[in-house]
Amino acid sequence: MYFHKTPRLVQLFYPNLIWQINTSHKDIYLTFDDGPIPGLTSWVLEELKRWQAKATFFVVGGNVNTYPEIYNQILSDGHAVGNHTYNHLNGWQNKTAKYIENVEACDKVMNWEFNKMKLFRPPYGKITLRQARILGKTHKIIMWDALSGDFDPDLPTEMCLKKTINATRKGSIVVFHDNMKTKSTLKHVLPRYLEHFSEQGYQFKSLVL
Repeated sequence: MYFHKTPRLVQLFYPNLIWQINTSHKDIYLTFDDGPIPGLTSWVLEELKRWQAKATFFVVGGNVNTYPEIYNQILSDGHAVGNHTYNHLNGWQNKTAKYIENVEACDKVMNWEFNKMKLFRPPYGKITLRQARILGKTHKIIMWDALSGDFDPDLPTEMCLKKTINATRKGSIVVFHDNMKTKSTLKHVLPRYLEHFSEQGYQFKSLVL
Protein backbone atom coordinates (compact mmCIF):
# COMPACT_ATOMS: atom_id res chain seq x y z
CA MET A 1 0.00 0.00 0.00
CA TYR A 2 1.21 3.50 -0.82
CA PHE A 3 -0.18 7.00 -1.21
CA HIS A 4 0.18 9.08 -4.38
CA LYS A 5 -0.42 12.15 -2.22
CA THR A 6 1.31 11.92 1.13
CA PRO A 7 -1.26 12.38 3.93
CA ARG A 8 -0.75 15.34 6.23
CA LEU A 9 -0.79 13.04 9.25
CA VAL A 10 2.26 11.15 7.93
CA GLN A 11 4.10 14.41 7.41
CA LEU A 12 3.30 15.55 10.96
CA PHE A 13 4.80 12.36 12.39
CA TYR A 14 8.19 13.38 10.95
CA PRO A 15 7.99 17.19 11.17
CA ASN A 16 11.74 17.76 10.76
CA LEU A 17 11.86 16.05 7.37
CA ILE A 18 11.24 18.00 4.18
CA TRP A 19 8.02 16.98 2.40
CA GLN A 20 7.46 19.91 0.05
CA ILE A 21 8.77 23.40 -0.61
CA ASN A 22 6.69 26.32 0.56
CA THR A 23 6.35 28.65 -2.41
CA SER A 24 3.76 30.76 -4.20
CA HIS A 25 5.58 30.23 -7.50
CA LYS A 26 4.68 27.57 -10.04
CA ASP A 27 7.70 25.43 -9.19
CA ILE A 28 7.91 21.63 -9.11
CA TYR A 29 10.80 19.65 -7.64
CA LEU A 30 11.29 16.44 -9.58
CA THR A 31 13.36 13.71 -7.95
CA PHE A 32 14.63 10.40 -9.29
CA ASP A 33 15.61 7.53 -6.99
CA ASP A 34 17.82 4.43 -7.39
CA GLY A 35 20.18 5.32 -10.26
CA PRO A 36 22.38 5.92 -11.98
CA ILE A 37 22.01 3.07 -14.46
CA PRO A 38 22.95 2.76 -18.15
CA GLY A 39 20.36 3.71 -20.71
CA LEU A 40 17.52 4.90 -18.52
CA THR A 41 19.28 7.61 -16.50
CA SER A 42 20.80 9.00 -19.70
CA TRP A 43 17.35 9.00 -21.28
CA VAL A 44 15.93 10.89 -18.28
CA LEU A 45 18.68 13.48 -18.63
CA GLU A 46 17.81 14.00 -22.29
CA GLU A 47 14.12 14.40 -21.49
CA LEU A 48 14.89 16.95 -18.79
CA LYS A 49 17.14 18.86 -21.16
CA ARG A 50 14.39 18.89 -23.80
CA TRP A 51 12.04 20.66 -21.39
CA GLN A 52 14.74 22.82 -19.77
CA ALA A 53 14.00 21.09 -16.48
CA LYS A 54 16.25 20.57 -13.48
CA ALA A 55 15.86 17.73 -10.99
CA THR A 56 17.48 16.01 -8.04
CA PHE A 57 18.84 12.48 -8.33
CA PHE A 58 18.98 10.41 -5.15
CA VAL A 59 21.68 7.94 -6.09
CA VAL A 60 22.68 4.54 -4.76
CA GLY A 61 26.38 4.54 -3.91
CA GLY A 62 27.02 1.16 -5.46
CA ASN A 63 25.63 2.41 -8.76
CA VAL A 64 27.76 5.54 -8.59
CA ASN A 65 30.83 3.33 -8.14
CA THR A 66 29.85 1.13 -11.07
CA TYR A 67 28.72 3.89 -13.45
CA PRO A 68 30.71 7.02 -12.53
CA GLU A 69 30.41 8.45 -16.03
CA ILE A 70 26.61 8.59 -15.78
CA TYR A 71 26.81 10.15 -12.33
CA ASN A 72 29.21 12.78 -13.63
CA GLN A 73 26.81 13.53 -16.48
CA ILE A 74 24.08 14.28 -13.92
CA LEU A 75 26.40 16.81 -12.30
CA SER A 76 27.59 18.25 -15.61
CA ASP A 77 23.99 18.86 -16.66
CA GLY A 78 23.47 21.01 -13.58
CA HIS A 79 21.20 18.74 -11.55
CA ALA A 80 21.41 18.25 -7.80
CA VAL A 81 22.28 14.93 -6.20
CA GLY A 82 21.32 13.22 -2.96
CA ASN A 83 22.35 10.16 -0.97
CA HIS A 84 20.09 7.08 -1.19
CA THR A 85 22.41 4.79 0.85
CA TYR A 86 25.14 2.64 -0.66
CA ASN A 87 23.08 -0.56 -0.95
CA HIS A 88 19.48 0.74 -0.97
CA LEU A 89 18.87 -0.25 2.64
CA ASN A 90 15.51 -0.29 4.39
CA GLY A 91 15.93 1.70 7.61
CA TRP A 92 13.20 -0.24 9.40
CA GLN A 93 14.98 -3.54 8.75
CA ASN A 94 18.53 -2.52 9.67
CA LYS A 95 20.14 -1.50 12.92
CA THR A 96 21.00 2.17 13.21
CA ALA A 97 24.79 1.69 13.27
CA LYS A 98 24.74 -0.35 10.06
CA TYR A 99 22.36 2.07 8.39
CA ILE A 100 24.44 5.15 9.21
CA GLU A 101 27.58 3.36 8.05
CA ASN A 102 25.91 2.59 4.73
CA VAL A 103 24.88 6.22 4.28
CA GLU A 104 28.44 7.33 5.01
CA ALA A 105 29.76 4.86 2.43
CA CYS A 106 27.54 6.51 -0.17
CA ASP A 107 28.74 9.95 0.92
CA LYS A 108 32.32 8.91 0.18
CA VAL A 109 31.66 8.21 -3.50
CA MET A 110 29.65 11.40 -4.08
CA ASN A 111 30.86 14.85 -5.02
CA TRP A 112 29.02 17.29 -2.76
CA GLU A 113 30.51 20.46 -4.22
CA PHE A 114 27.38 20.84 -6.34
CA ASN A 115 25.10 21.05 -3.28
CA LYS A 116 25.06 23.62 -0.51
CA MET A 117 24.12 20.87 1.93
CA LYS A 118 24.10 17.10 1.81
CA LEU A 119 20.71 15.70 0.85
CA PHE A 120 19.44 12.27 1.86
CA ARG A 121 16.36 10.23 1.04
CA PRO A 122 15.67 6.92 2.80
CA PRO A 123 14.94 4.04 0.42
CA TYR A 124 11.25 3.09 0.51
CA GLY A 125 10.75 6.20 2.66
CA LYS A 126 11.47 4.00 5.67
CA ILE A 127 13.61 5.50 8.39
CA THR A 128 13.37 5.33 12.17
CA LEU A 129 13.13 8.41 14.35
CA ARG A 130 16.59 7.67 15.77
CA GLN A 131 18.15 7.28 12.32
CA ALA A 132 16.49 10.51 11.21
CA ARG A 133 17.71 12.35 14.29
CA ILE A 134 21.33 11.28 13.70
CA LEU A 135 21.35 11.90 9.95
CA GLY A 136 19.55 15.21 10.40
CA LYS A 137 22.73 16.62 11.95
CA THR A 138 24.64 16.26 8.66
CA HIS A 139 21.98 15.96 5.95
CA LYS A 140 18.72 17.52 4.86
CA ILE A 141 16.32 14.54 4.77
CA ILE A 142 14.07 14.83 1.75
CA MET A 143 10.78 12.98 1.53
CA TRP A 144 7.93 13.85 -0.88
CA ASP A 145 4.32 14.88 -1.13
CA ALA A 146 3.69 13.31 -4.58
CA LEU A 147 4.62 9.71 -5.37
CA SER A 148 4.27 8.60 -8.99
CA GLY A 149 3.83 4.89 -8.32
CA ASP A 150 5.94 4.15 -11.41
CA PHE A 151 7.27 1.07 -9.56
CA ASP A 152 3.80 -0.53 -9.38
CA PRO A 153 3.41 -3.22 -12.08
CA ASP A 154 -0.36 -3.30 -11.53
CA LEU A 155 -0.82 0.42 -12.16
CA PRO A 156 -1.66 1.21 -15.82
CA THR A 157 0.64 3.84 -17.30
CA GLU A 158 -2.16 6.30 -18.06
CA MET A 159 -3.45 5.97 -14.51
CA CYS A 160 0.07 6.55 -13.19
CA LEU A 161 0.26 9.75 -15.23
CA LYS A 162 -3.18 10.94 -14.10
CA LYS A 163 -2.55 10.23 -10.41
CA THR A 164 0.86 11.92 -10.48
CA ILE A 165 -0.56 15.02 -12.14
CA ASN A 166 -3.43 15.15 -9.64
CA ALA A 167 -1.03 14.82 -6.68
CA THR A 168 1.20 17.67 -7.87
CA ARG A 169 0.84 21.26 -6.74
CA LYS A 170 3.05 24.34 -6.35
CA GLY A 171 6.17 23.35 -4.42
CA SER A 172 5.59 19.61 -4.71
CA ILE A 173 8.50 17.22 -4.32
CA VAL A 174 7.68 14.46 -6.81
CA VAL A 175 9.22 10.97 -6.86
CA PHE A 176 10.08 8.99 -9.96
CA HIS A 177 12.58 6.12 -10.19
CA ASP A 178 15.33 5.52 -12.72
CA ASN A 179 15.67 1.76 -12.33
CA MET A 180 14.93 -1.09 -14.72
CA LYS A 181 11.68 -2.05 -12.98
CA THR A 182 10.17 1.33 -13.81
CA LYS A 183 11.60 1.73 -17.32
CA SER A 184 8.44 1.07 -19.32
CA THR A 185 6.17 3.20 -17.15
CA LEU A 186 8.67 6.03 -16.76
CA LYS A 187 9.21 6.31 -20.51
CA HIS A 188 5.49 6.73 -20.99
CA VAL A 189 4.75 9.03 -18.06
CA LEU A 190 7.71 11.40 -17.75
CA PRO A 191 7.50 13.12 -21.18
CA ARG A 192 3.76 13.63 -20.82
CA TYR A 193 4.11 14.87 -17.26
CA LEU A 194 6.78 17.38 -18.29
CA GLU A 195 4.69 18.54 -21.23
CA HIS A 196 1.54 18.95 -19.13
CA PHE A 197 3.08 21.17 -16.48
CA SER A 198 5.31 23.08 -18.90
CA GLU A 199 2.19 24.07 -20.82
CA GLN A 200 0.68 25.22 -17.50
CA GLY A 201 3.63 27.58 -16.98
CA TYR A 202 5.42 25.55 -14.29
CA GLN A 203 9.18 25.38 -13.88
CA PHE A 204 11.08 22.29 -12.77
CA LYS A 205 13.81 23.02 -10.23
CA SER A 206 16.43 21.03 -8.36
CA LEU A 207 16.65 20.92 -4.59
CA VAL A 208 19.62 23.06 -3.57
CA LEU A 209 18.86 23.91 0.05
